[in-house]
Amino acid sequence: MTPPTTPPPIDDEHPRRTGLQVAREALAAARAEARRRGLRPGRSSGREPAGRGDPVDGRVRRRRPVSEERSGAHPDERDPQLLGPTLDRLVAERGWQTDAAVGGVMGRWAVIVGPEVAAHASPVSCADGVLVVQTDSTAWATQIRLLTPALLARLAQEVGAGTFSSVSVRGPAAPSWKKGRLSVRGRGPRDTYG
Repeated sequence: MTPPTTPPPIDDEHPRRTGLQVAREALAAARAEARRRGLRPGRSSGREPAGRGDPVDGRVRRRRPVSEERSGAHPDERDPQLLGPTLDRLVAERGWQTDAAVGGVMGRWAVIVGPEVAAHASPVSCADGVLVVQTDSTAWATQIRLLTPALLARLAQEVGAGTFSSVSVRGPAAPSWKKGRLSVRGRGPRDTYG
């Protein structure tokens, strides 16, 4: 069995050094050695070609050539971009302006025409600049037909002129009064549907 070791006595005249103090002393010794050898510490020794790094163990560190494209203090196309302008640029590059405008009308119909009209009429489709609107009654179909010029002006203001050339209004679908295989010619029920 080995005898227990006792810690060394604390010497008040020579306190223990911290790691930082040891590192500073080693750096000072290395600088003194470099001065003794005639080198300038922190500078190139002048023995390697210009533009190269300091020699390490006889090897020369080569610096990578700096690319001409650098990010500067001002924003450029390589910086992170906001999503809105990026999507606008993508829509413009792909030619999706009309499709985006139609989708905007479909999604914001209540904002464009107002909540009262939106409660009774809704957009169904758009083809070749013709917006098809479906209403829930013949009275609202007539009302929308009368408001077509104002509606086209409002659509041009919201999504741009020339996106929609006309509005086609459809009334409610008429019920089928035909029952069975046989039918009678004539005016049918005395009501209007659309």
